[in-house]
Amino acid sequence: MDLSIFTEESIYGDTWLQMLLDGLGWTLATAALAAIIAFFLGSVLGVIRTTSRPWLVRLGNAYVELFRNIPLIVQFFVWYFVVPGLIPAVKRWVVSIDPTHHQFVTAVVCLGLFTAARVAEQVRSGIQALPRGQRAAGYAIGLSEWETYRYVLLPMAYRIIIPPLTSETMNLIKNTAVAYSIGLAELFFRTREMGETTFLYFQAFGAATVIYVSIALIANRVMAFVEKRVAVPGYIGGGH
Repeated sequence: MDLSIFTEESIYGDTWLQMLLDGLGWTLATAALAAIIAFFLGSVLGVIRTTSRPWLVRLGNAYVELFRNIPLIVQFFVWYFVVPGLIPAVKRWVVSIDPTHHQFVTAVVCLGLFTAARVAEQVRSGIQALPRGQRAAGYAIGLSEWETYRYVLLPMAYRIIIPPLTSETMNLIKNTAVAYSIGLAELFFRTREMGETTFLYFQAFGAATVIYVSIALIANRVMAFVEKRVAVPGYIGGGH
């Protein structure tokens, strides 16, 4: 297999390898910012779905069901094409900025809100997996409901859900590829561009596969390290 194509000049003046790495930069930036949104919003949603307030539980459930049951590519199109047309302030902002920034912000918001619904499920499951006595113990020592979540329930719940959060992190990185549908020049977009320009699809998608697998493995090992560092020796969760 001829790999010299990666050092040849691309249609943008740099090498094809550099073009793929530029796409990787957009992929990682999108995934990182979307992960921040997903973690914090998903945590809030997960918490309110375990409170004793029915209206909050229904609100959290509605959010999760809405975002989990609409295909991701449809959500991309809604945020990119529909929302600016419905909200004049957003339309004025979109018109005033570089199209690449519009694509990037759309991808971050869309992936963040979509993944938040999945993180909310993990957080809810983690809290409900804890023994009920932990919540009661927090109230017994005088903690408020918020303080009980902050100091008692969430620190343990996060430890429990690190493995599924690892899967969500890897899925988020892979889901950035859907951003090509709105024109964001992330890794998959650049890979298709290289293949369609050079007709060397095997080399282009082979390189993309190696890059995606490498990122996923790094994310997996980082999360495994975090899980090991924060593990509570001898603890086994159980909702009793």
